[in-house]
Amino acid sequence: MQSYTIGQAARLLGVSPDTARRWADAGRVTTHRDESGRRLIDGRDLAAFSIEVGQGGTGDEDASYTSARNAFPGIVTAVKLGDIAAQVEIQAGPHRLVSLLTREAVEELGLEVGMQATARVKSTSVHIDRA
Repeated sequence: MQSYTIGQAARLLGVSPDTARRWADAGRVTTHRDESGRRLIDGRDLAAFSIEVGQGGTGDEDASYTSARNAFPGIVTAVKLGDIAAQVEIQAGPHRLVSLLTREAVEELGLEVGMQATARVKSTSVHIDRA
């Protein structure tokens, strides 16, 4: 079974190492020490914890209901407007998501660099690579 350091776990969870360390200190995720004293999290424990974190949501009671289960809250890092189409980039933790949508949709949402936004992904074809 693969184990992950606190830093590796933090990157996979999209949080800072300090946050991952605080979660481990609070007992939210189980750790053990290797022979050199580093704290590690078993892969199965990290997988279960990542589901728990992902289901925690944003705590926003006004959130809309959607069938798109893959939500990536983040910050808008770029907006490129064309005459009809637009490209919006969001940095969500370690993930950079790029969406092509209509200019009208960008304007209606008031999307600007620096604001919070959530990219929702629903796909019939998802490819998975083994690390």
